[in-house]
Amino acid sequence: MRIHFIGIGGIGISALAQYYLAKGHKIKGSDLASSEIIDLLKKSGAEIFIGLHSVKNLLEDKDLVIYSPAVTSNNPEFQKAKKLNIKTQSYPQALGDLTKDYFTIAVSGTHGKSTTTAMISLILIKAGLDPTVIIGTRLKEFGNTNFRAGKSKYLVIEADEWQASFLNYWPKIIVLTNIEKEHLDYYKDLDHILNTYKEYIGHLSKDGVLIMNEDDINISKIKKAQSAKLQFKTQNYSLRKKESEIVRKILKIPGEHNIYNALAALTVARVLKIPDKISLEALSEYKGVWRRFEIIKGKIANKKITIISDYAHHPTEIKATLEAVRQKFPNQKIWCVFQPHQHQRTFYLFDDFVKVFSSVPINNLIITDIYDVVGREKKKIKTEVNSKKLIEAINRPNAVFLPKEKIKNYLKKNLEKGDILIIMGAGDIYKLIEEFST
Repeated sequence: MRIHFIGIGGIGISALAQYYLAKGHKIKGSDLASSEIIDLLKKSGAEIFIGLHSVKNLLEDKDLVIYSPAVTSNNPEFQKAKKLNIKTQSYPQALGDLTKDYFTIAVSGTHGKSTTTAMISLILIKAGLDPTVIIGTRLKEFGNTNFRAGKSKYLVIEADEWQASFLNYWPKIIVLTNIEKEHLDYYKDLDHILNTYKEYIGHLSKDGVLIMNEDDINISKIKKAQSAKLQFKTQNYSLRKKESEIVRKILKIPGEHNIYNALAALTVARVLKIPDKISLEALSEYKGVWRRFEIIKGKIANKKITIISDYAHHPTEIKATLEAVRQKFPNQKIWCVFQPHQHQRTFYLFDDFVKVFSSVPINNLIITDIYDVVGREKKKIKTEVNSKKLIEAINRPNAVFLPKEKIKNYLKKNLEKGDILIIMGAGDIYKLIEEFST
């Protein structure tokens, strides 16, 4: 097939492009800016146009156009595809078709999807099951990319709930890590979120398996509401079970949340009848993924420091990550640079952000301007919330607002040898790491 991808650099859609490249299809695409993933796609044989989307990028000889969920209906390439009657699919729709062709294991939940997906994948690989993997981050074991081409029937995917994307998927195994209020630019409230998850798990066939974190309050609500209707098998994992202590002893990455992620992966492995010896060995070797508690050696003004890059952008994730930092570095000074992600998330979860940052065990906090997500922001909300208001409400010593361009010099003047610097957020704040990594 000849496939054109609109927004090909996105973390999910780029993995799908790699899948089709691996299958021998001819791939072209477009994106507003270049990136490491786009460079990788080019090396793999994709032709990619960088800059503003244009009708010139899309030729008439295409069999299929796949577009990022962030692409709007007035996108010129999307409009041209419709005019030419070329088949168009969103990334979730296209991935949904693949889930029907494989024994699909889908990892869903508000937090922990990427880490759990990575852990499951590495266990399956060690067990010789050779899975195809589509994950929402880069993994060193996959050549620092977000995709792995396997030759077996198994497909492991990170199934996102944003805009109910996961309703396009038809897995054999669903993993539910946890559920909280999130993506309130799409969902009306928690009930709306829970009802959407209920519809999603209804996609399981009678021989399917639902794997649930039974310690999560909202997952328990779903289980209770659906208990009389469940036609498939269920498996639960919990910190209360003996496996949690075994996992705690072998896992190299810190934090209670990662114990949960590992327990979810171990439960999947048991459903697939993979021996615990293999699973625990894979988990003990797990070193983490890109921007999930990624530890990097750094230097500022000739002073050696430790940098931690982390993707956390929801209050619960922030709390878990910063507590894990303190757990790993109990006696060192911890600095956190945080870039809020999306005005709407900051607005709807404002009180939660304040509560978390007022109490987390760190020494210094810098919050920079909110990362503006193109096509997902409401003008009214943008005028009602900003990072200065967030800092004022947090009201703790050594907490400051700084524009992004002033952070580097501020840190140069104030960081000391041996300090821990965590750079956190889902936007472009990770680029600051390049200034200090050695």
